[in-house]
Amino acid sequence: MKQMRLQAPMYTGFELRTKRTRKREFLEQMERVVPWKELVALIEPYAPKAGPKGGRPPFAVEKLLRIYFLQQWFGLSDPAVEEALYDTPLLARFVGLDLGVDVVPDEST
Repeated sequence: MKQMRLQAPMYTGFELRTKRTRKREFLEQMERVVPWKELVALIEPYAPKAGPKGGRPPFAVEKLLRIYFLQQWFGLSDPAVEEALYDTPLLARFVGLDLGVDVVPDEST
């Protein structure tokens, strides 16, 4: 019987080598040039709030905005962006999701 080995599924910051991909460079540039705080301030008054009856709590506006931008930049549908957030740690980090803790918005969100 083979011994199972532990493998980190996500980028941990301790890798010896990482490649500067075009996607990584593009997202780093968008992090710098998109006025995230200003856009969130414009959208926040219209975002859904938690209702008095409970229900599913709404996601943070900035996370949903970042997901929307990813969809536009990379031509992803709602189901495709949900899968991409699970499959691509770079995209999950850009959105601000920690897959070990946070809930990824599903395609109907």
